[in-house]
Amino acid sequence: MLTDTTIDVLRSMERDGIAVIPNFLTTNQLKGMQTAFDARLRHVRWNDIDGYEKERFRHVIEDVLTLDQGFVDAALHPLVKETLREYVGDRYQLVEAKGWRSLPTRRNFHGWHGDAWYDQTNLDFIPREVKLGVYLTAVQSGFFEYVRQSHQKQAPHPVPDRQLGNIPASMIAQVKGPAGTGFLFDTSGIHRQTVPILEARSAVFYNYHDPSLPLQKEAVDYYRYHPLLLNAAFLRNLSEEDCRILGFGDQRNYFLAFSRRQKYPRLQCVFETLLDATVAWSSLRERVEAGLTRVLRSARLSG
Repeated sequence: MLTDTTIDVLRSMERDGIAVIPNFLTTNQLKGMQTAFDARLRHVRWNDIDGYEKERFRHVIEDVLTLDQGFVDAALHPLVKETLREYVGDRYQLVEAKGWRSLPTRRNFHGWHGDAWYDQTNLDFIPREVKLGVYLTAVQSGFFEYVRQSHQKQAPHPVPDRQLGNIPASMIAQVKGPAGTGFLFDTSGIHRQTVPILEARSAVFYNYHDPSLPLQKEAVDYYRYHPLLLNAAFLRNLSEEDCRILGFGDQRNYFLAFSRRQKYPRLQCVFETLLDATVAWSSLRERVEAGLTRVLRSARLSG
């Protein structure tokens, strides 16, 4: 039987396409997630250093389920599971879990859109996909906006601002709030991150849909919905449903020996050359120092 809270969230999802969940995380969950997330934001991913992927206005952290127990618990929250079971269907899975820190800017780099993910040439209906957003910092600028009742109306695509000029402000949900605020939304609805972003904000987004549906070519080429990367330390007490949601044993979207195309091959070649030289110099210095140590030790013994 559904809880009253779940019923309220479902009604909001069916009616508006979005439901805000205040205080979604406990204090302890939020603290652990913030600490682990911030640690990954210290460095760009490089060689043996885990970190973030750099974009112009965002620092992106992939595979957040490996960072802290709280990220897994949020993905499998009972309210989320009950809502998705009713709204998306029994075959939904978590197909992506990533987050980012949005940097201060006045550039409108992430305008109005619906999320394109499925192959629109092979389906004659709009499949339901839901994202769970969770703020890891307080957000009062650069917040999430959603056009109420725009979901399941048209195939997802970018939406120019001029097409929304006549929509009353009451039809636009603005998700502001403290760290720990959560929100579910149907990704076919029109949404965006607002500008200006006056202070850096961190958020995590979990993506749920039926993985048996055909994906658009861009998602396949990028291997976007690859099987989840998980940390064994965080997988205790999982139910059979939890294992299904996390995609245990599901190889439908697994590509053997996938290699992602490099974005900056020349720059990477330069960095690799410099790294090779640095490693070689470090090895040479260690050998020289070890040799000098042996010579000095022998000199002291002979003296």
